[in-house]
Amino acid sequence: MFAFEKVELPVLGLRGLEADLSEEEKAIQENVHRFARDVMRPIGKKLDGMSPEEVIAEGSPLHDYMAQIHASGILDLGALDSMSNLEKSRIFPIIFEELGWGDSGLAIATLASAIPAFTAHTTGDPEIIERFGSLPGCWLATQPDKGSEVVDMDATNAHAGGKQSKGNIGARKEGNEYVINGQSSAWVSYGPLAQTTMAYLPCDYGDGVFKEGTQELNWVGILIPLDLPGVSRGKPLDKVGQRPLPQGEIFFDNVRVPEKFAIVTGDKVVGQMMATLTFANMEMAATFTGVARAAFEHALEYVHERKQGGTTIINHQSVQTRIFALWQKVEAARALSHRVFSYNYSSHGPHLLASVTSKTFVTDTAFQVASDALQLFGGNGLTKEYPMEKLMRDARAAMIEDGENTILGLKGVTWLSRWYQEKAGISV
Repeated sequence: MFAFEKVELPVLGLRGLEADLSEEEKAIQENVHRFARDVMRPIGKKLDGMSPEEVIAEGSPLHDYMAQIHASGILDLGALDSMSNLEKSRIFPIIFEELGWGDSGLAIATLASAIPAFTAHTTGDPEIIERFGSLPGCWLATQPDKGSEVVDMDATNAHAGGKQSKGNIGARKEGNEYVINGQSSAWVSYGPLAQTTMAYLPCDYGDGVFKEGTQELNWVGILIPLDLPGVSRGKPLDKVGQRPLPQGEIFFDNVRVPEKFAIVTGDKVVGQMMATLTFANMEMAATFTGVARAAFEHALEYVHERKQGGTTIINHQSVQTRIFALWQKVEAARALSHRVFSYNYSSHGPHLLASVTSKTFVTDTAFQVASDALQLFGGNGLTKEYPMEKLMRDARAAMIEDGENTILGLKGVTWLSRWYQEKAGISV
């Protein structure tokens, strides 16, 4: 039991009901929070009002942001990778939530552009690290005709008797090179500015792109320099949310890539792609906890300023009820996000089931919180004078990004069912 001599006000941190942080964790949180407040929010607001072409143009505030985030050391790959798993499970969600609180589009631009460099470092190959380890890049997984099938690489949700689309871009092995042809979808994050890409592509090793007698494709995971002959790009995508994040098509016309740049081949590709998605979904949950928190904080401030019905609107019980519901949802989203970080960095993890559980719940919740918070602003919430409509647009995009939430849920329940069948000793 607890005993109170006096009922005090709650002690709340930046992340609400936050238990004790170490001095190092506090310092990291405060540093990232200042950066998010002073750099990300002003630049994110500017970029949100610009055209996609202006966002990527020379002199754009986006370039200033990318220079500042790299100079800050917030996402120093070497320092982060040297942490213990316990440290990662505690510090990563702190960093990602603050970045999402600052601006989700810029947060994802930072992380997406680092995927090829991070992949290069994981190889331990000095030549690969030298070629790709310090360049801004992108993660090329989506194709116009594959859509959600990208998440279903093992074809567990393919229609009975049918085959997955082989997509719009593929590789063909020729001697000591891979020849790449086709186009990505328009949703490649940081694609318009990337200098390299980590691509997961259907591949013809000499017997076609489909595995004989199956619905499944042959794959290659390959790092591709985007300055090779035959590479070109489409217009940057004009979209509703996360406008500071440039996205766009990349075209390949007989692009020849050295065999050495293939990081993973054969059946191992599905595993690596799922590993990348597992981290990305986990990161999305923490990032959009930050978006939900930002929406709640703006609403909490507004209801203590706005007057209607003869009083500040926080004094109306209906407003009090709605504010508390927003608080609950943010705390629930954060709790699940943290639980998944802890699981994935434990001896039991990582696993895609954990990450899709948090990504789908948190992004759905972030959109609900942003929408309900906007409602408290009334008509003001619909104007660009206030931040609510941007937060709602940004949150809405996250429900499709890094795997559409419904198909991610189907992948999640596939793993749940397999676990149950093995535990129960049945097959259905």
